[in-house]
Amino acid sequence: MSDRRPGATAPPLPVWPLTAMFALVPLWWALGAFYLGWSVFGVVLLALLVTRGRVALPPGSAAWLVFLILVLLSATRLDRATAYLTFGLRFGFLATALVVCVYVHTLVREGARWDRVLRPLGWYWLGVVALGWLAVLMPTFALTTPVEMALPHGISGERFIQALTHVRANEFNPQSRTPIYRTATPYPYTNNWGTAYALLVPCVLAYLTSVRTGRFRVALWVSLPLSVVPAFMTLNRGMFLGLGAGLLYLGLRALVRGNARLIVSIGGLVVLVWVVSLVVPVQEMIDARVSSTDTNVDRMDLYVRTWQAVERSPLLGYGAPKSVDTTLAEEPLGTQGLIWQILYSHGIPALVVFLGWLVLVARRLAAAVSPAGHWLSTVPVIALVVIPVYAYIDPNLSVIFFAVGAGLAAVGGPVNRAPTGPSTMARPAPLAPWRTRGIGRAAVPAPPVPPPAPPPATGVAAVPLRMPAPPSAPSASSPPSASSPPSAPVPAASAAPVVPAPRSATAPPASTAPPSTAAEATTVVPAPRAATTPPPAPATPTTPAGTAVPAPRAATIPPPAPAPAVPAAAEAARPPASEPDRPVADAPRQGGTA
Repeated sequence: MSDRRPGATAPPLPVWPLTAMFALVPLWWALGAFYLGWSVFGVVLLALLVTRGRVALPPGSAAWLVFLILVLLSATRLDRATAYLTFGLRFGFLATALVVCVYVHTLVREGARWDRVLRPLGWYWLGVVALGWLAVLMPTFALTTPVEMALPHGISGERFIQALTHVRANEFNPQSRTPIYRTATPYPYTNNWGTAYALLVPCVLAYLTSVRTGRFRVALWVSLPLSVVPAFMTLNRGMFLGLGAGLLYLGLRALVRGNARLIVSIGGLVVLVWVVSLVVPVQEMIDARVSSTDTNVDRMDLYVRTWQAVERSPLLGYGAPKSVDTTLAEEPLGTQGLIWQILYSHGIPALVVFLGWLVLVARRLAAAVSPAGHWLSTVPVIALVVIPVYAYIDPNLSVIFFAVGAGLAAVGGPVNRAPTGPSTMARPAPLAPWRTRGIGRAAVPAPPVPPPAPPPATGVAAVPLRMPAPPSAPSASSPPSASSPPSAPVPAASAAPVVPAPRSATAPPASTAPPSTAAEATTVVPAPRAATTPPPAPATPTTPAGTAVPAPRAATIPPPAPAPAVPAAAEAARPPASEPDRPVADAPRQGGTA
């Protein structure tokens, strides 16, 4: 069954490339291809977009393209041949992130089911949590991967490439007598794991608040409390800072809008973290790590040296980080936070454009009105908070763009939400000319009501029904009789309109000639409503065609009506003043001349 919206002409985009890219992270990690093969999936996604045809870019794409151009210009500052390899790898992460954003945005806008689009990101989360528990249970686990063995020694010997291909469960100091094992896998560094955790938690909550059924939803619920233990073992202060800033931002918005349910959800998440902190002494572990290492001194020294280098090349930077000696070991400049990495590698203009993109998408996502949209709107805020201390030019950047692409698509119009019960949801209609914000609420215009069918052509003009005059009081000169001869019939072929004869209290009106067609005999005209309580209705007369017509209701006993042949009869048959005035067609009177 296709997930495309009706009316579209291009073939629908498949979801399986995102599933292979994000859901199979444990496999790519075990092969050593998690980092080196990430851009290959970006090429696959780009090829699918190009072969599909014209694609609308999400908001903010132009700013990111300008950023990519500045990054390419900074490559002219590279001074080593091997530096082009690492530069190409980082540029691949930057370009792949934009392709992921466009692909996800297009999927959602074309009507792909919301749960199917977000599920690869949920699988990515489950893989990160599972490998995090591997680090907790097997802290010294390490593996020489097939990709590491296949690479030439000159490439695999590079420090950066070796960290990407030789996998380890934890990051620790092997020279320490009491090493502190910090969760890192599937990433080479623990700070990358902490960044991923801070970015993925809102995405998981966005799925849980928009999809109400399914085993996958149960798995995500179970994984949330289980993820806290490996998260605490990272000892990442920046991770806690980013999550706290995201929750504070969302809580303030919920407080301003009076969203009690969202406030309760945030409170429940805070309580969960507090309960786990009672079991895992994370604060004591952080204090012990800070007191036994010179991490703060090293960071400040790197920040100072990085800024001094930027002053010498402020426009284009140096193309890539460079190593310098620190207190503990040799560390590259521009690696202790994304701000410093962009400043040192690509220059001040590139940093301004990057920050402008984050602010732009954060402001755009702030217009979300659904619970899922609220959680996704925190992703760029968290990314903005952690950039002074963490760098995420890696697969985590694609996680950010995945969430941004889904959020921008949902803010820009209705989405195809997954069924929340046993019933099957109807396929979404094409986008309306207006914009409807929110996730999971598809604004589909109601189908137009067809106009009533015109009456069949019978050769007799239709005359609006008027309340007939009440029966006149019998007189001595003309007593009523049931056997009175009928009035002269009007020929059926005549095109002149027919006015029905007045009703009698004791006998039905005189019948006319039978209708010329069968459709004419089935026409029923409703009686007008009176303004006051009517007296008991007289016997129900019949129309000349034999169809029963309800007797009119009158508020008072009207004066005797004149004979039908008198011209004033039509005026006496007018409805009460409460009825809207409707035109009466001129017609020949029965028994008279036209």
